[in-house]
Amino acid sequence: MPSTGPTTRFDVAVVGAGLSGLACARALCREGLDVLLVDRKEDISRAVHTTGIFVRRTLEDFDLPGDCLGPPIRDVVLHSPARRPLHLSSGRDEFRLGRIGKLYDRLLLDCLNAGVRWSPATRLTGIEPDGAGSRVHLSTRGRAWMATSRCVVGADGVSSATARALGLSVNTRWIAAAEDVLHGIPLEGRPRFHCFLDPALAPGYLAWIVHDGEEVHLGLGGAPARFDVLGSLERFRSEAEGRLDFSRARIVERRGGAIPVGGVLPQIANGRGLLVGDAAGAVSPLTAGGLDGSLRLTALAVETILRRLRGDADALRTYDGRALRKKFRFRLLMRLAMDRVRSRPLIELGCFLLRSTPLQAVARQIFFGEGSFPDVRERVRWRAGTSPAPTARGMEL
Repeated sequence: MPSTGPTTRFDVAVVGAGLSGLACARALCREGLDVLLVDRKEDISRAVHTTGIFVRRTLEDFDLPGDCLGPPIRDVVLHSPARRPLHLSSGRDEFRLGRIGKLYDRLLLDCLNAGVRWSPATRLTGIEPDGAGSRVHLSTRGRAWMATSRCVVGADGVSSATARALGLSVNTRWIAAAEDVLHGIPLEGRPRFHCFLDPALAPGYLAWIVHDGEEVHLGLGGAPARFDVLGSLERFRSEAEGRLDFSRARIVERRGGAIPVGGVLPQIANGRGLLVGDAAGAVSPLTAGGLDGSLRLTALAVETILRRLRGDADALRTYDGRALRKKFRFRLLMRLAMDRVRSRPLIELGCFLLRSTPLQAVARQIFFGEGSFPDVRERVRWRAGTSPAPTARGMEL
């Protein structure tokens, strides 16, 4: 028997302990539900996949612990394929790098303190109907066991085993990404977010260097069939060594994985469970930013689960992926354009136009605007120090 103890009957089983899974499990347990949380990793703070860039909209609407965030960033530099820069600056704190491992550990501790049953090193092997709920088949360090649950939450990433087991939609479009987190690189000037558009380096997406004065995140992403992600990362780092002082640099973490860019999936819920985070495609198709979308969709998921388990038969109607996809039409069209534009001269021309005064507003909107992820419910502020309500208010991070 794993670390969940003698109880194998739960109100909710959450599969995956990333940002969405942790936030969902904690909120539901604080509402009095009996929650099981499992993850394939022994230590969730290691081998983190997300790049961990929080945007202003998230920072304003969610109460993130300050010691899990780096210093604020207000400046962006967009580099064309020929490395011609466009400098953009905001009067507000637009980005902060998350110390994601530390944040995950904090959320897990909150889950344990709330009463969540935690089972690390645990793999989902199957889900079967069991009356109005499910039998969830699991394996912990090679030892098979089973839990019954009234609702199953799939928070297990792009290739969600939960989605397949529940018969829900699965991601079919993604970009491959890799990133190094480095310490020991001195900062010249203010913290900056550098973005590089170059189809030879990152086809269909971009490369980035984010320096907040404490950490440097150097990474890239692109269409997986069109480039060698780790080879491109090494070439990009060699180029960056001409821009930054790497003499004392040390890699403290290498991250990598797939980022879904197909928008919220059509079917993300049924009578036995639902999907959140990357498993649901809750990532902006244009910017590939997923942290904001994960938190917003998780808020809606918590509300939906509470309503359903408290007897509201129509609760799942609000958790409709097809309806949410309508909010992504423009972003999906822009994603299609990014996938198809492969000409460096054409991208260079586009960057030249963005540097012109009339079109700089477009660039500012992309980087500093409110639209990284559409609202999936009315805007809520998750405040610290209040108990969660069915509307997900009070789910501080």
